[in-house]
Amino acid sequence: MGLRQITAYLGITSVLIFGITLVIIANLTPEFSYLEDYVSKLGAQGQPYAMWWNLIGFLLVGTLLTGFGLFYGQVIKDLWVGIFLALFGVGFAATALPIDLAVSESAFSKAHVVAICLGLAGWMFGLARMAQSKRLGKSVRYSANIAATLVVLPIFGFAAGLWSMPVTHRLVFAVVFGWVAFTSVGLLANSDHTKDLIAVPD
Repeated sequence: MGLRQITAYLGITSVLIFGITLVIIANLTPEFSYLEDYVSKLGAQGQPYAMWWNLIGFLLVGTLLTGFGLFYGQVIKDLWVGIFLALFGVGFAATALPIDLAVSESAFSKAHVVAICLGLAGWMFGLARMAQSKRLGKSVRYSANIAATLVVLPIFGFAAGLWSMPVTHRLVFAVVFGWVAFTSVGLLANSDHTKDLIAVPD
């Protein structure tokens, strides 16, 4: 199995595990609302399945995303892209630190928020680097540009009063995981070729 296939399977597995775990734990957690609650509530202190959500939904998925980021950087031969994308995985895994719904200013709650913000910042830096790289193929640059644009749209929607912040939160992560899935499928579809990724030889 080559590097591209390993990278693709890490990405696809992370998306599938996150989606399946979210649906199961959300439906088992009393009074959880897809529209009004943050996903972090599933792992908050006192929630019945918090341990499972934090271990699988955050820690395991974040670890897989870290591996995906590092390997993808190797696939496109860009160390910094790999580091930036891996930072998102590290931040996502770190959100396994449970928030305290009763005390939003607790150390764990603050660390949880900081971790995911730093992770998203890393992901955006990675996309920005890919979008501006002349070495990469057009399809890679375009997908990075489209994903970065789509991340901004939910924020504008929230500012315009179209939906709540938890919905914005959900849409942003839908874009992130959507890009990971799209990129991973692309790697598998062209597993024997590199010209679709790198436009200019080293």
